[in-house]
Amino acid sequence: MNNVRTVSDTKRTFYSLHTRPINTIYRRVVEELMVEMHLLSVNVDFSYNSIYALGVVTTFDRFMQGYQPQEDQQSIFNALCHAVEQDPQRYRQEAVKLKAIAESLPVQDLVSWLGQKTPLDRDPDLQSQLQAIAHNPSFKYSRLFAIGLFSLLELADPELVKDDKQRADALSAIATGLHLSEEKLSKDLELYRSNLDKMAQALIVMADILSADRKKRDQRQQASATSAVPPSTNE
Repeated sequence: MNNVRTVSDTKRTFYSLHTRPINTIYRRVVEELMVEMHLLSVNVDFSYNSIYALGVVTTFDRFMQGYQPQEDQQSIFNALCHAVEQDPQRYRQEAVKLKAIAESLPVQDLVSWLGQKTPLDRDPDLQSQLQAIAHNPSFKYSRLFAIGLFSLLELADPELVKDDKQRADALSAIATGLHLSEEKLSKDLELYRSNLDKMAQALIVMADILSADRKKRDQRQQASATSAVPPSTNE
């Protein structure tokens, strides 16, 4: 008997937990992230790690930026994690911890640590996770893990990730140390950055459309109010 959860099972769970409708422009983002997390969760080679958790949190927060009503963001994130049988608080806590580490280290020290050239004792748990990844030939790499790595670099030195050569050198060192495909890592992150730009542009277009709609509505209301006022008559 096959008891592996299906994508349909995960979606059904999600929509039973978050029952409010999701704004159209964001629905695809949520469902793609949900499917990606689901496929990883049922893969026998996948194992949770804090860099992956940071990737999930970063992806969600970046692509859901500006979502209205804002209070629904937490409900959607919680439902996403619960739908794949994970703890949303764990993801958030791991992300906060890694962000603090990245912001406290010079970026070259961070790159050496992630690339396993110079192990640091800043976080024994993360150190053991990095060693396990580097020595596991069956490690299940994912785009979300790549985004977690990129987020660490961005937090340590925002300017480094904007420079093509410095970014490529850092990613190459990390990929080599963790025995990841440098080509796959670079391609996934290029796509991630491109999608962020597209999302930002889509939000600008949507804001313009909403502004134009409000202006038309106001004009109609003003015209309606004007026509409703009876003309004054002189006795």
